[in-house]
Amino acid sequence: MRALVLTAFDTPLELREITTPAAGPGQVLVKVRASGVNPLDTKIRAGKAAHARTVLPAVLGLDLAGVVEAVGEGVTGFAPGDEVYGLTGGVGDLQGSLAEYAAVDARLLAAKPAALSMREAAVLPLVTITAWEGLVDRAGVEQGQKVLVHGGAGGIGHVAIQIARARGAEVFATGSPGSLAAIEGLGATPIDRTTATVQEYVDAHTAGEGFDVVVDTVGGATLDASFTAVRHYTGHVVSALGWGTHALAPLSFRGATYSGVFTLLPMLTGRGRDHHGEILAQAAALVDKGLLAPRVDPRHFTLETVADAHRAVETGGTRGKVAVDVA
Repeated sequence: MRALVLTAFDTPLELREITTPAAGPGQVLVKVRASGVNPLDTKIRAGKAAHARTVLPAVLGLDLAGVVEAVGEGVTGFAPGDEVYGLTGGVGDLQGSLAEYAAVDARLLAAKPAALSMREAAVLPLVTITAWEGLVDRAGVEQGQKVLVHGGAGGIGHVAIQIARARGAEVFATGSPGSLAAIEGLGATPIDRTTATVQEYVDAHTAGEGFDVVVDTVGGATLDASFTAVRHYTGHVVSALGWGTHALAPLSFRGATYSGVFTLLPMLTGRGRDHHGEILAQAAALVDKGLLAPRVDPRHFTLETVADAHRAVETGGTRGKVAVDVA
């Protein structure tokens, strides 16, 4: 099969012919139709993501959508011909999705949402699982709460807005001036991060009380701002980017709580993989009800032009999530 192989960090991916894998016990062999591109993919390629524990040589690509080609021993939930999607590889020693076939742990897969194309489905897994683990598993977001999403037009952010709204929350989201229309289109109240201070938007939208849930998708100073934007006593901050050094005193002074999300953990450790599949199954149900839809960049990339896809993500000039057409 054809696959893109990384032999050394910070070098181009090489398009090669490699052995097609077989489905082992508990695995599904997927004919990959599309691969999602995330900022993490570009960081792994550049050697700037030690936490991904990538073993070289490696086939990168975290997200996939495709068709089941074969199932291994013990797999009962899938059959050849099924359309599936999942966050399945590209970290540790797991083969990624920038290849024509991938043998993946069946627990990491779910049936592809019927309403989505392969390209659309391929961009959802990482960002959806990350948003779900933060909002649902950690914060328990529920009807009537006020949720603030930092970076609402981004990959995790645009999905977080939709999940929170689907669960009955009133959602607000920060962004740059150019992203405010997209945020409003998702059903959230947009907040211009370049003009409004934390205190100003907390006062304007919560009467100074703070938001019930704050989702940080940016990190750094934005995580610090989250600690002062959350509601006293019952508020909860969740972040997928808790890098650096942060003072917890502002959070403690509000009597609020914090959770970190590390979405790669089940793939790296083997523990909790079932839950990833469960999340994607629930997300697919939301999609098919019209409550969740991905924003996909209109450009088409292939295995031959993945370098261009990575460059587009790195430079930030995208209009939604980037997908690579594999088949």
